[in-house]
Amino acid sequence: MPASFTSFAGDSVRRSCDASTSISFSPSWAAGRVDSRVSALSMRPIFRPRPTNIKKGGSGFSAHRAEVGARTKKTGQSRWFIGYKKHTLRLWVSQHKTSVLLVPLMTWIAPANRGDALFLGPSVDYCAGRLNWLPRWIVGDMAYINLATQRSIRERWKVSIITRIRPDMKWVAPYDESGTPRCRQGQPLEWLGYEEDSSQQWFGVTADNPLCVRCWDQSQCPRQFAYPAAAHEILLGRVPQCSALARHLMEKVRPWIEPAQGYEKNRLGLNQLFLNSIQLTWVMSLLADAVVLLRARAILNQPPSTEAAWDAPIQLRFDGI
Repeated sequence: MPASFTSFAGDSVRRSCDASTSISFSPSWAAGRVDSRVSALSMRPIFRPRPTNIKKGGSGFSAHRAEVGARTKKTGQSRWFIGYKKHTLRLWVSQHKTSVLLVPLMTWIAPANRGDALFLGPSVDYCAGRLNWLPRWIVGDMAYINLATQRSIRERWKVSIITRIRPDMKWVAPYDESGTPRCRQGQPLEWLGYEEDSSQQWFGVTADNPLCVRCWDQSQCPRQFAYPAAAHEILLGRVPQCSALARHLMEKVRPWIEPAQGYEKNRLGLNQLFLNSIQLTWVMSLLADAVVLLRARAILNQPPSTEAAWDAPIQLRFDGI
């Protein structure tokens, strides 16, 4: 049963102005006589006050514990924002067959400059300790890439973190530069499985007409090769990137992260709130999660309709992948 890890950012903080500072001046010329005894301070300022930050508790912004963070690049929006981020671990409810249903399991609210991968381990630990349950796979975007954290989760809880590879990462054996696993002689390999005891991934030749029958090294080639999962947690790990399961999760599950965020931001109105406190942001985020949970319970308890079904996305099945 897969779970998805998502985060979204909101522009929840505005800078404040210090209205106590102003600029005034005395004119050196005027039509008529000017009384030199008139002080410059008694004249009306003609310039607006210069904006400044109100610093509270050591932070550079008026909102409690707000920081500068980066958002996903979008046309017409700034790359940076000031505020908080909501990180949510959502469960894909496979029992609901008629449409896609994601429910929140764990939510974190943090200043915008905190790394997304910091919340992976504590969320899995919460599932193990409080729910006595663990997901088999967690699908996330590239903001949650942290090879050390992914390795720790794989070794401790036997949970696979599924993400895409970053463009700046290097390919490791058995992958070539195109992302296809091959043997040293160029024969494409298929994923055979993960060996738990040795933490190794096994690849082998399964093609109907392989190059092995014409290979000069066939007498010494075992046609099955093992690679340590710790060599690269994304390319190998517990579920290698080339496997049909990983491709299925990235193509069918990953695109539903943004709609789940959009429901909370647009339908529940989180993006329209002025949140200038991390405590207030916590409260509103947990209320949004409660609404999503109540909605999911109502959907699951609703009797099946006899009317013609509308063109809704059909729930995925992971059997046989």
